[in-house]
Amino acid sequence: MTGQVRGVQLARLLGQWHALPGRRRSPDYAALAGSVRGLLADGRLPLGVRLPAERELAEALRISRTTVTAAYRQLRESGHLASRRGAGSWTMLPGNHRVASTGLWTPLDDREMLDLGVAALAAPPQLLSAARAAAEDLPRYLSGAGYHPTGIIELREAVADAYSARGLPTSADQIMVTSGTQHALDLVLRLALAPGGTVLVESPTYPNALAALAGRRARITTHGLAADAGWEPDLLLGSLRQTRPKLAYLIPEFQNPTGHLMPAALRERVVAAAHAVGTDLVIDESFVDLSMDGTEPPPPVATYDRHSRVISIGGMSKPYWGGLRIGWVRASAPQVQRLAAVRVGVDMASPVLDQLVAVHLLADAEAIVADRRVQLAVQRDALLGALAHQLPEWRVTVPRGGVTLWAELDGPVSSALARAAEEVGVRLAPGPRFGLDGTLERFLRLPFTLPAADLVEAVGRIAAIRYDLDRAARQRWREPAVIA
Repeated sequence: MTGQVRGVQLARLLGQWHALPGRRRSPDYAALAGSVRGLLADGRLPLGVRLPAERELAEALRISRTTVTAAYRQLRESGHLASRRGAGSWTMLPGNHRVASTGLWTPLDDREMLDLGVAALAAPPQLLSAARAAAEDLPRYLSGAGYHPTGIIELREAVADAYSARGLPTSADQIMVTSGTQHALDLVLRLALAPGGTVLVESPTYPNALAALAGRRARITTHGLAADAGWEPDLLLGSLRQTRPKLAYLIPEFQNPTGHLMPAALRERVVAAAHAVGTDLVIDESFVDLSMDGTEPPPPVATYDRHSRVISIGGMSKPYWGGLRIGWVRASAPQVQRLAAVRVGVDMASPVLDQLVAVHLLADAEAIVADRRVQLAVQRDALLGALAHQLPEWRVTVPRGGVTLWAELDGPVSSALARAAEEVGVRLAPGPRFGLDGTLERFLRLPFTLPAADLVEAVGRIAAIRYDLDRAARQRWREPAVIA
């Protein structure tokens, strides 16, 4: 979605826009305005987009133009819309909002919010000692300019050693350090995908990956994941053979948001199929370290690559800390050099001090990651227990790793539930954020990265709101229609 959204597009994104919480139903114009604000808050409707004309949206939603006019007026009054007579109305950022930890925008007064919209942990206690040790190492770098487009050698060697320990022999020349995993993906797309190129992704998938692909004006095709089983091998391989995409972006380790783990046999078949049709595979390994319950991830996808078709990306955000903006790309040595040439036109290099911190954290990886796995298992089980007690109608497949649950709800109310939850101090990431065209309204991503007590409290608030949504829907159904 770029500069303008049509009426039918916005109607599809709005879904069941009239489903609002509370014992008394809000006026239709207020419900519509609230739904548009919800789309803006969770990033499905970007800033600076021109909304459809009032008559066009009214026809798409099959409501009166008066209702749309009143909704637009309320959005202008709240600072979410700017209008100019004869030119249209554009979405905007209200003055009392800020950019939140998710990268989306949120009210300034939400500091006490229980944030289930972001799937990342607080920093481990070892970070402080790693930072002190990195500061002591820094002087030996100060005599140079500090630009290392592929990363400092210590960190590249440490990352390469980690791949080798997983059974994938890797040299430092095959590693490029980036400013986070998202930056790694952006650089790969700049190198390997021309504007308008076709890309195959899973559905659901990581929202920021979809945003990066939209930035490249990619033509996106999807492979739907089963909520309980993950990838359907014949359908996935068939999609590769039929669409012959330039790239395929996959998350085989504890997939975000579903938590599924791709089996080894399918990894090998995907690589072979990609080579046969000329597709490059971008493999996101953000969660590979976060296995639980004794689960051992299969060999890396790149293990089966003999033709430099697999580019792996990963980083420190999930097992360590999101504030440490260190990621990496593993590819062939020539590909790494081409990526470095692309990078110098973007950001030159990652901060040396951050890279030195990463070196020390990776040196203590065994202890840090073991603690993270224990912590996440406890929090996952607390969240599962709260859901089973408070929302037994929801269906959840227990993940064997990662940081998220993918909950199938008892109705297509994900966006309405997310809007309602904001009112009781819980931020949610509704299902449609993880797909295309407003689908996945029956699903909700629930990270288990907060302390167990906070997760139980959040589920209690969500359960109460879910009850109120049902009450609101029943009240609306009983009201007589007004015919004029």
